[in-house]
Amino acid sequence: MCDNAVLSEDIPISTVDSPSVVLELIYQLKIKDVMNSAIITAGKTDSLRRVQGMMRENYITGLPVTDGRELVGIISIEDIIVALERGYIDSPVEEYMTRNVIVLEEDMPISFAISYLNKYRYGRFPVLSKKKELVGILTSKDVIRTLLMKMNREVLRLEKLHQKEVRPPEMYSDMSFTTVRFDFELAGRASTEIKKALKQRDIDPKIIRRIAIASYELEINQVVHSLGGTMNYSLQPDKVIIVANDTGPGIADISLALQEGWSTANDWIRSLGFGAGMGLANTKRVSDEFSIESTLGGGTTVRSVVFINSSKEEV
Repeated sequence: MCDNAVLSEDIPISTVDSPSVVLELIYQLKIKDVMNSAIITAGKTDSLRRVQGMMRENYITGLPVTDGRELVGIISIEDIIVALERGYIDSPVEEYMTRNVIVLEEDMPISFAISYLNKYRYGRFPVLSKKKELVGILTSKDVIRTLLMKMNREVLRLEKLHQKEVRPPEMYSDMSFTTVRFDFELAGRASTEIKKALKQRDIDPKIIRRIAIASYELEINQVVHSLGGTMNYSLQPDKVIIVANDTGPGIADISLALQEGWSTANDWIRSLGFGAGMGLANTKRVSDEFSIESTLGGGTTVRSVVFINSSKEEV
């Protein structure tokens, strides 16, 4: 028989159009990285019966036949079956071994092994060194097992690299935004960004909602009632602090400004859907700590604090 052993199944890997990571491994790995170096061999003068016993004991279906380190042939389980059927099982291996053996060399890339396994459909290939000495045996299982191990390591490496590139947000950070009088196009930008930052920290959605309400109300107040200002956020492990500073007319009566429905907004502002007089009242309602300072002609500073683990409910 002119084969290396029983037929094997195709390796489901293409050396042309596989994913780039797989192709890189295919051309990077050598056959010596994949082959099994623990070789079980038969001698030329061993009987086929002895080879049968070696196959049974080692759960293999083919053996290379050597003379020293030189490969001289290969014997397969099919050769043993035929010998049993025809009654020459005690004959020496050299009389019935396959001498026309297709081999691989240890320095070849495993792309050669994949091509050989898919082309010839043999179960195994002997591997030779540059000195033409037998140094290993390669099967389709060896190739698949090694590629799976290497790909698993590559996936882990890429995951670690990704984790380094996309680092979790720090638990403490500061953010600052500016507001412009009557610039309703950008109004709400600061509140949108703070919501994104809080979501990245996996904060309770109810807490995020309270912070977003306080932020939006203060931001809109600056756009509607001041000459512009800044929205400053301090994200800390246990709380979020919002400090809204504006330049403008200031508030003549803070207690009155905190009443729901009280507003100094003109008809144009009200026609745009703003100036309902709920901004400061809503901010105070959702805050765990709230303070306001204002001077006529000197602007207003509002400080709102929401604790991350606050049990306060919206009212």
